[in-house]
Amino acid sequence: MNTPLRILVVLPLYGGSLPIGRYCEKALIELGHLVEVFEAPLFHCAFEGLKTLRVSTDRLEYLENSFLQVLSQAVLAKTESFCPDLVLSLAQAPLSRQALTRLRKDNVATAMWFVEDFRLFTYWRAFAPLYDFFAVIQEEPFLDRLYDMGCDNALYLPLAADPDFHKPLDLTSMEKHQFGSDVSFLGAGYPNRQRAFKRLFGYDFKIWGTEWDNDPAFDPYVQRKGTRISPEDAVRVFNATKVNLNLHSSVRPDELVPKGDFVNPRTFELSACKAFQLVDERDLLPELFRPDELVTFTDMEDLIQKIDYYLVHGDERESIAKKAHGRVLAEHTYARRMRTLLDFIKERRAGWPLRKEADQVFWEGYPPELKEKILDLLKRLKLSPDTSFKDFVWALKQQQGRLSDLETAVLFLDEWQKQYGKK
Repeated sequence: MNTPLRILVVLPLYGGSLPIGRYCEKALIELGHLVEVFEAPLFHCAFEGLKTLRVSTDRLEYLENSFLQVLSQAVLAKTESFCPDLVLSLAQAPLSRQALTRLRKDNVATAMWFVEDFRLFTYWRAFAPLYDFFAVIQEEPFLDRLYDMGCDNALYLPLAADPDFHKPLDLTSMEKHQFGSDVSFLGAGYPNRQRAFKRLFGYDFKIWGTEWDNDPAFDPYVQRKGTRISPEDAVRVFNATKVNLNLHSSVRPDELVPKGDFVNPRTFELSACKAFQLVDERDLLPELFRPDELVTFTDMEDLIQKIDYYLVHGDERESIAKKAHGRVLAEHTYARRMRTLLDFIKERRAGWPLRKEADQVFWEGYPPELKEKILDLLKRLKLSPDTSFKDFVWALKQQQGRLSDLETAVLFLDEWQKQYGKK
């Protein structure tokens, strides 16, 4: 959609959906929308601090729920000041049922991107009916269950990559030594992965990520003593590795290679880095990549055979990774996902977004030299040329540093209009 929107992105306190929320924020700005973020992670330390009180389990649960209610009220306060066209929440964002009910009563459109496995994380049952739009990374039977609950505006929205961040890198020799290996895996030590990867100990194998400390057999392979890896270093690992393993998680240790449906973000991020990967077969994968763009495996024997083959066929690795890279850039970016979501909302919500008379293009009729300066400033702020004056002022107030003469004049004009009521 072409109309610039005011969008409030509500991030979770922590977790895997947090970086996805930041990619969404960036993508929405790139699409020309005015984006404000509720920075829930700023409150995470205080939330975790409740656990140090040494109180009963019941009392701690009460305090944690009360804390989350305060955050929900803070989101409502942010909504009142920002007046968004849409409140977009990521999975596990701190928005209570009461807050969602209030937003619906105030006719504020709400959407959640539930980037979780619905079978494992079941809290969606309590919250999905309260969102106006509910985007998910799985199809059936999840969509049918949502429809049965009255969620008429549910849509399948797979994950993606940010090609400005997940990209091929020219690594230094030191980075290649530090992050490189024949085979690597980046992710948490789920039970199926711990059992599966014991069969790979004979390779030049590096494991990056957390939750691998319950078995000392992994100590020689786990990097940095199992500390969390930054997104920047993750991209370096992807680029430096010959064969990146992408084994989806399962809490069942007997299910080494899970036969699942959703496709994790690592699939898209590795492809965006033009990095070669071996990924376990997923029901939804053929909808996203062609067979010649990704190499899949069905079980551990198949995985080991393909590791051995592709370690000595570097040209084939590069050719396949190049095709996957092209597919991600064309179809699987966060900008594309956000455009799909907003188009879906526009189609389903009559009269959305609401536009007021004051939201018309404000610089029409200005002298050409002033118009040119304003358009340059809008571009620098990553705003659409038809952004309203109110949104223009909001964006300016979010900037840091010394104001230019034009920026000072715009803010002065805004205050003058407030004082004298000039429209």
